[in-house]
Amino acid sequence: MPYSAESEHARVDAGGSVGAETPPPTFAQLGVAAEIVDALAQRGIVRPFSIQELTLPRALVGRDIIGQARTGMGKTFGFGVPLLDRVFDDADIEELDGTPRALVIVPTRELAVQVGDDLAHAASLTPVRVTTIYGGRPYEEQLAALQQGVDVVVGTPGRLIDLWRRGDLNLSAVAILVLDEADEMLDMGFLPDIETLWAAVRDDVQAMLFSATMPGPILSLARAKMHTPVHIRAEAADAPSTHDTTRQVALKSHRMDKTAVVAKVLQANDRGRTIIFARTKRSAAELAEDLAQRGFAVAAVHGDLSQRAREAALDAFRRSDADILVATDVAARGIDVEDVTHVINFQTPDDPMTYVHRIGRTGRAGKKGTAVTLVGYDEVAKWQAINDELALGARDLPEWFSTSPELHQALNIPDSATERVGRPRTVLGARPAKPSGKPSAKHSGRSRR
Repeated sequence: MPYSAESEHARVDAGGSVGAETPPPTFAQLGVAAEIVDALAQRGIVRPFSIQELTLPRALVGRDIIGQARTGMGKTFGFGVPLLDRVFDDADIEELDGTPRALVIVPTRELAVQVGDDLAHAASLTPVRVTTIYGGRPYEEQLAALQQGVDVVVGTPGRLIDLWRRGDLNLSAVAILVLDEADEMLDMGFLPDIETLWAAVRDDVQAMLFSATMPGPILSLARAKMHTPVHIRAEAADAPSTHDTTRQVALKSHRMDKTAVVAKVLQANDRGRTIIFARTKRSAAELAEDLAQRGFAVAAVHGDLSQRAREAALDAFRRSDADILVATDVAARGIDVEDVTHVINFQTPDDPMTYVHRIGRTGRAGKKGTAVTLVGYDEVAKWQAINDELALGARDLPEWFSTSPELHQALNIPDSATERVGRPRTVLGARPAKPSGKPSAKHSGRSRR
């Protein structure tokens, strides 16, 4: 298929609009159906962010889109609003009959839940039915939803292919295909699965590919599969990789003192919801338990937890039953929670893009945030690679301890902060998954994602 990308660059200011002189148009002014406009307004969403404003006019008429914007800048509604509008009221798409008309593929379960919830709310005043399909949950509830009829499916590659191969998921009428966080799916080895699913939909499908970065294999996929896509960047080509609304603080921290440092940071005067990233499942579980024992309200999300436990932990975090979430990178792209004021890297990320995705959970949509990275003495080389790649200007790090006055001053921690804040608590979402045993013959033959 021919590939001819038009590059359209636009500056994003702190408010998320294109240019600073005039506010962006409303969703209604951009031609979005009144039912979707009203549903968005119920959540206080009236005007689009830059990626949405640039994407909507082209996506609404069926153009293929390559959308590029940093995390937290509104990619979900950038593809979700035109997708729902076309499924709901576009003469070029067949009348709804319970067979999926749109498919959104995402890399992680957490992101599937988040995107599915956002689309379901935006579609709540229309007859469009949205369902979410991913591994770790019983087949029965997902099969029941498909049998009742769905119009938009959001899912992870593994479970989508399972159900398609079993004949339970009919993709032959899919007119709109979205790949969300395409670079993450590439990193996770999902490219063959994406190609399989893409081959299962209509040849004339409208394809929208959204991602924070555009590595070569993603652009190669676009050249092979898409029809003259418009490549939209919602920021200048030389824009920094991280939000300029996020204050970044990095320090050398001794491994035995890191938890005490975190306890102090969690008592900063301006701290609200906080996400702490750990490298391994074990370190996430241990850190969450340690902080809970110190009296903090903590939830945990990592790979040793069942899917239900992970969802319960995320729900507790969204409701502020726990204002601290300890997570591994499995959750880095699946958490879209407002008012995350702080992100703490308990261990230095393995590479620059992981760092970008982690700290992108704060400083979103123009709001201020703080990202703190604790660099162990054996992690200095990793930090230097991140610093050099992203041009952070922080190669020489201060060496601070939990008792250092400089730590308190840098992060607005009161002198009264202690290493314990109350009686021990229970970590929300702390129970590990039970062994599942051998899969039944009906469900065997493929790993769950």
